[in-house]
Amino acid sequence: MAGKVLIVDDQFGIRILLNEVLHKEGYDTFQAANGLQALDIVTNHSPDLVLLDMKIPGMDGIEILKRMKQIDADIRVIIMTAYGELDMIQEAKDLGAITHFAKPFDIDDIRKAVRENIIIQSN
Repeated sequence: MAGKVLIVDDQFGIRILLNEVLHKEGYDTFQAANGLQALDIVTNHSPDLVLLDMKIPGMDGIEILKRMKQIDADIRVIIMTAYGELDMIQEAKDLGAITHFAKPFDIDDIRKAVRENIIIQSN
């Protein structure tokens, strides 16, 4: 088993692209279009890694990250943003994000980062 990856992005096309790529790599994938869906998946499915967009309507990525860490302090999160907001990226890293990607990203870079950063929880 390669592990479980949660993709959180309000853009349908990005979720589908990442889902297809990571599914082909052998990962079990979950998708969320907003913060509430993401938190529900974290609570019920304990993903090994989260790809989290920072700009999501309703609950932004920082708030989602904070709440994910309340549910699972050890959850591993890679952030994605289309914006070069260094303060937001730094705040996310201070909250425990392991790395970040600027959109548009190179899909091979994401694939490599997932492979290098996924830690499969042994049940």
